Amino acid sequence: MTSPGETIEYGSSILGYPRIGARRELKRALEKYWHLGGSVHELIAVGRHLQDDTWQELAATGLEQVPGNTFSFYDHVLDNALMFGAVPRRFAALEPELHPLDFYFAMVRGNPDVPPLELVKFFGTNYHYRQPEIDSDTTFSLHAESLLAEHTRAKAQGIELRPVVLGPISLLLLSATGPVAAEDFSPIDKIDELIPAYLQLFKELAAQGAKCIQLDEPAFTGDRTDEELRLLGTVYDALSAVSQRPRLLVTGQYGDLGAALPILAGTQIEAIGLDLVSEPISAADLAKVPGLKRKRLYAGVINGRNVWKADKSQTLDHLLAIKSVIPDVVVSTSCSLLHVPVDLLIEYDIPGDVADRLAFAKQKVGEVVALAKAVTHGAPERWSARPTSVHFTLKHEVRQRVSAIRPDQRERAPYEVRRKAQQQVLGLPAVPTCTLGSFPQTAEIRQARYEYGQDRLTWDEYRQLLLDEIKRVIDLQEDIGLDVLVHGEVERNDMIQYFAELMDGYVATRFGWVQSYGSRCVRPPILYGDIKRKSPMTVEWISYAQSLTDKPVKGILTGPVTMLARSFVRQDQPLYETAEQLALAVRDEVADLERAGIKIIQVDEPSIRELLPLRERGRAGYLDWAVDAFKLAVGVARTETQIHAHLGYSSIPKVVEAFDALDSDVTSIVATRSIDWVLDQITSSGTAIKRGVGPGVYESRSAAIPDIDEIDERIQRAAAAVGSDRLWVNPDGGLKTRHYWQLEPALRNMVAAARRQRRRIEVHPPS
Repeated sequence: MTSPGETIEYGSSILGYPRIGARRELKRALEKYWHLGGSVHELIAVGRHLQDDTWQELAATGLEQVPGNTFSFYDHVLDNALMFGAVPRRFAALEPELHPLDFYFAMVRGNPDVPPLELVKFFGTNYHYRQPEIDSDTTFSLHAESLLAEHTRAKAQGIELRPVVLGPISLLLLSATGPVAAEDFSPIDKIDELIPAYLQLFKELAAQGAKCIQLDEPAFTGDRTDEELRLLGTVYDALSAVSQRPRLLVTGQYGDLGAALPILAGTQIEAIGLDLVSEPISAADLAKVPGLKRKRLYAGVINGRNVWKADKSQTLDHLLAIKSVIPDVVVSTSCSLLHVPVDLLIEYDIPGDVADRLAFAKQKVGEVVALAKAVTHGAPERWSARPTSVHFTLKHEVRQRVSAIRPDQRERAPYEVRRKAQQQVLGLPAVPTCTLGSFPQTAEIRQARYEYGQDRLTWDEYRQLLLDEIKRVIDLQEDIGLDVLVHGEVERNDMIQYFAELMDGYVATRFGWVQSYGSRCVRPPILYGDIKRKSPMTVEWISYAQSLTDKPVKGILTGPVTMLARSFVRQDQPLYETAEQLALAVRDEVADLERAGIKIIQVDEPSIRELLPLRERGRAGYLDWAVDAFKLAVGVARTETQIHAHLGYSSIPKVVEAFDALDSDVTSIVATRSIDWVLDQITSSGTAIKRGVGPGVYESRSAAIPDIDEIDERIQRAAAAVGSDRLWVNPDGGLKTRHYWQLEPALRNMVAAARRQRRRIEVHPPS
């Protein structure tokens, strides 16, 4: 209890932190180990250095509570599954013959005999996790040596870590059903068998003197069934009932806990973490939640998913209001800081008027600490100063053009009319073969890009190297026998960053790296103002590629919703308004490509699924404006121009309906290893995609090289589902992350399998 007159010190914490290093130290160590023969001991040493440096640095900021167990060599979701012994059965035979890290990497990267675990988007973020597989005979056991060792090392230095672990229900809900599971089995059926392993972890942490453990349950920020909500209460009643354990903090990151909040507040857990950025909740509404006043509330008021500075004065007002109804408050982040770059201070050429408004992970920790002090001692005088003018000049011509958009600008001729015109122009065979854009970035091209950026190559020298590489890519595709070619995107470092750098209203970073998955890192550009295309962005490269071949070359563009989703976006106007500006920029590029003679244009929109609100209540409105933005971008295309859309797989019928509403001539979907589900979904009553379909016949991110029979079997299933007259044969994504020694045999096998299908059609033509 607090003595009369004693000041209560309000806590400060964060829910997680980036693990790649400020300069991508983890990426370099991983790729050295995978590709250049680095030693496993060197890799482990880099991992430990990053792990320990993180919590030492966080403790030095004045952060009251430091999260632990936030490091991973690839993916924390899989790490949690393996910590509880959930090794997928199809990999078990590899375990005795491999070093533990190599066994781990086999699961996430695959090998020639076993494909990797599925790569899945994580709660609407740009992070991907490898989906654990749970079978009906999976047995759980605790393997927490790394977590316990880190806690011991930190404690020896006087730092008390709060280990971060995925909660048991979310762990199972995020897992896939394994290939040998019993009929009607679901991973959540194993919850009673999983709980003892968590209790064992609690016991071992308590024996080490751990004070608190963080259990993340992000699955409950989406819509859940009544049975899942009931299970939440049952599980946390059981977990909190034992005496030998640390305090339990349960967090709901990436959205609103909704009906799960009063359930958690009614259990004996000690603390609850709320995302108050994605779903702001007033102090008055928090006060109405039964039992919440008796908990420690981790108020997630600092945005863990965007890079803008917090309005500390307004945020403090919110915290003080919360403090008036809930006595025990910890200032925190809305989610892990995994989704933002590490340090703004190492950037040296972001314009000052933009940089002054930014906060990366290190700066966000500083905001958390400063707000916690202000809650206790009052705010500095400077916080009360409010901006009186708009920071960035608005572009009148952009806003005028958006306001003048007409409905007919989103419409094209009926599909059957377009289809006939396109067949006459393109003359493609049945089940045409193609890829979806990117080819591997060679070491020579990456070096040339670096040299050009350092002014060691002239533009003419760099340009010629790119043209030479485009010719090599075209020649290779001609030799393989593909029907529709691509230029390989050799000029692009990243599909988002490339286009962002060619538009007004964007700024790129030098070191703003964010982990997408494993060693794959991206630098999301910062969209701060009104968007306008400076000049044609792709025409030179694609026109040159088309000049080298008589086969059609696809122009590849990134769509407006994906540009939005994979950028850090301004917050002073609704997303749909920014999407319209982006759509007009893409529309202008489509028109220029057509004028240059390009007859097939692919617009990549994988993020239409990724941006989908976690709860049903916001989905219809979002999908309406997302579809409208795409249709505005491509509505300028002529009847004979074939428009392709490259989309991310979805199991939600409403999303598949939106895919069809895009009215693209061909829809390519990322989802190889779920191909049966995808085919069922896109052909089912009410959600059918009625035009061309490329469901993806092998997984582009896997190191495994599929053989002809494997691809042929998938083509036959796809042809039976959608018809050979509408089927396209392609990998399920770009090939940028592959090596040419993997790419070439895989594509040759794909072309050979497609030709088998053509011979079947010749023998048995469709009626």
